[in-house]
Amino acid sequence: MTTTTAASATSADPLALDQQVCFALSVAARTVVAVYRPVLEPLGLTHPQYLVMLALWQHGTLASKDLSRLLQLDPGTLSPLLKRLESAGLLRRDRDPRDQRNLALSLTERGRALRARAESIPAGIVERLGLSGEELTALHAHLTVAISAAQRTLAATGATPAEDPGGRPGLG
Repeated sequence: MTTTTAASATSADPLALDQQVCFALSVAARTVVAVYRPVLEPLGLTHPQYLVMLALWQHGTLASKDLSRLLQLDPGTLSPLLKRLESAGLLRRDRDPRDQRNLALSLTERGRALRARAESIPAGIVERLGLSGEELTALHAHLTVAISAAQRTLAATGATPAEDPGGRPGLG
């Protein structure tokens, strides 16, 4: 008679929750964003708004479609973020002089000034996570490989990240 331990039964189960890459990525994303929350609150930013600000601090004025591509967010998700940042006085949304159908996004003086307060965030997050620079660099490299593989798969199937397998936007 063979005795099966719970651990070996779980590792043999292809549907064991703790063995799923999607579960680990989902928990990691939520947990890391939660670590950012108290650091971003004094700046008046949510994590998605912080990502918008990072892109604008790095690139300056951007067309909304370029920001959407950079952040890999669909315009419907990005638009409310931009409206809130504009209401907070951090950015301006103006018609792009090169293409009136598109918005040109630019930082206000207040938005540019916020960068100085945000410069300590990356080091503070590294400290809070307690990971070495090498560990974070390796993690970033592995995540970049996973993202690229997933994007190739989506491109091959004609799906987009905002679609579920049934092709309905935003449910996946």
